[in-house]
Amino acid sequence: MFTNRRRRRGFSLIELLIVIAIILIIITVAVPKYQSAMKFARETAVMEAIKTIHSAEQLYYSTYGKYATSLTELGPPTGGSAPNPSAGDYIDGTLAAGIKGGYKFTVTANNGGYAVNANPVTFGVDGGRTFYSDQSHILHENFGAEPATVNSPEHK
Repeated sequence: MFTNRRRRRGFSLIELLIVIAIILIIITVAVPKYQSAMKFARETAVMEAIKTIHSAEQLYYSTYGKYATSLTELGPPTGGSAPNPSAGDYIDGTLAAGIKGGYKFTVTANNGGYAVNANPVTFGVDGGRTFYSDQSHILHENFGAEPATVNSPEHK
């Protein structure tokens, strides 16, 4: 009778090992899918941030008669001062700092317009694509680690 009570008190070592093995199998399937979903979400957010930069550039152009040549020109002014050509207050401070959502953003001047590049901080982890756009608002993408250019395929 004592041995029967002992068997009913808990799980055997084999039962615990089976449960642990099942949990590990579930984790090995779920983690890569989660990471892939997160990478896709970051890339989608980057495309939206580029649209925000385009809108900010249009506002900057209508206010100051030229395109901004850097993100800081589109960002908020420091010290509570009023918006001005060096800080137009058209995008938030995080995007104006250049790194958002695992991507590094840059804005540069080109042929009377501007160019936007967005590259993952750590390629393959933060994102699997690089992006380029300019005043034409056409989004180009590159599936390699090298930055996308105007000659990269258009995003469809």
